[in-house]
Amino acid sequence: MEQARNHPRSEQDALGARDIPEAAYYGIHTARAMDNFPVSGRAVNPHLIHSMVTVKKAAALAHLKLNTYPAEIARAIVQACDDILAGRFKEQFAVDALQGGAGTSTNMNVNEVIANRAIELMGGERGDYLRVHPLDHVNCCQSTNDVYPTALKIAAIGLVRLLSQTFASLQEALQEKEHEFADVLKLGRTELMDALPMMAGQGFGAYAKAIARDRWRLYKVEERLREVNIGGTAIGSGINAPVKYTFYVTDLLQELTGYGLARSEYPMDPTQNMDIFAEVSGLLKAASVNLLKISNDLRLLASGPTGGFGELELPAVQVGSSIMPDKVNPVMAEMTGLVAMRVIANDTAVTMAAAGGQLELNAFMPLIADALLESLEILASAVRLFEERCVRGIGIREDRCRELVENSAVLATALVGHIGYEKSAEVAKQARQEGKTVRQVLMEAQILPVAEIDKILSLYQVTKPGVPGQ
Repeated sequence: MEQARNHPRSEQDALGARDIPEAAYYGIHTARAMDNFPVSGRAVNPHLIHSMVTVKKAAALAHLKLNTYPAEIARAIVQACDDILAGRFKEQFAVDALQGGAGTSTNMNVNEVIANRAIELMGGERGDYLRVHPLDHVNCCQSTNDVYPTALKIAAIGLVRLLSQTFASLQEALQEKEHEFADVLKLGRTELMDALPMMAGQGFGAYAKAIARDRWRLYKVEERLREVNIGGTAIGSGINAPVKYTFYVTDLLQELTGYGLARSEYPMDPTQNMDIFAEVSGLLKAASVNLLKISNDLRLLASGPTGGFGELELPAVQVGSSIMPDKVNPVMAEMTGLVAMRVIANDTAVTMAAAGGQLELNAFMPLIADALLESLEILASAVRLFEERCVRGIGIREDRCRELVENSAVLATALVGHIGYEKSAEVAKQARQEGKTVRQVLMEAQILPVAEIDKILSLYQVTKPGVPGQ
């Protein structure tokens, strides 16, 4: 990259002239957007930039086939795109993520950086748009309104695939715990109250089933993300975009991304309707609901360890307190829960933004992109860390589980079919009040013969770990 000179260059648009730093690869449209939107301090998501540059590369390759403009320019644009896709010029994409204009500022930022890099590759100086123009060449046959949704879908597909894989791995980890704890009897609870005995592994099996549904839903939603409106230009009517270009650019995007992208048969639909992104976000919310529930359960079951349930042992990954010695907190489960909360909040933003579009365009696409891509990124990271640093290292305190079952009155449920509900309730109440086991109360009151008591309660064997009925 050339060293910056001490004087700026001047660029012109319909609003007038403006000085641009000589070292900048962006131009006047980006500079105005940077002035207008110093909102969040966060730049546009890099995955969206990467996907948008990929769209620009596909467009340039299509124009190279069609001889729309000189081949030298098309090749320079392609090389400029490759440079950016290789990780160069990241600092040049500086427009705030929360911007007005339906993403036009992001599209212009990408157009200008590509154009100035292409100019440089052709031996010119940045800002010499007679060589390569951001709009006449880089943006040829395009509009923000077909480039932006197409790029967002490409970015989302990659992240959805990654997230689906992390959920598959978490499902596997939970299933391993299901088998590992299959023979450990513990207390089942409803509404936080003692309910029935169960096997500890069964709880993890239920978690695995929920995560399996999330993985499958995410896998299937990619089908809707594959339909793109590139070539539809401003409102989906395809003005200024030849039919051959539309077919070429779609085929080239398939090759460049490796995704089964398909040209929309009615481009006006995906240009104005953002329900696909609301659907993806809704599935992320559903997955977050499961993650929040599971992480809360693990924290509760591991609570104490002396003053709480104390049935599970979560991996100790860091010291938990600056004042309380030897305190270790369930930080990985907590992190998972708070990420789930953030994704649920982001879904509200995506929902409102998707519903807020008017007529032929949705002006709130930047919010949809920012919230959706953030949710996909942080959820993938959280699930991976939750699996690696929490779930796979979970241990179980079998003695504690056995103690809670033996000292509860829940085994009275097994008696209902033999002595009736009311009499079973009396036995349970007496056991609780006198601090005895159900077996002790039955034997002392001689309600049933000892042999029959043993037979009934053998369904929930508590004298040693084992599967009920063994």
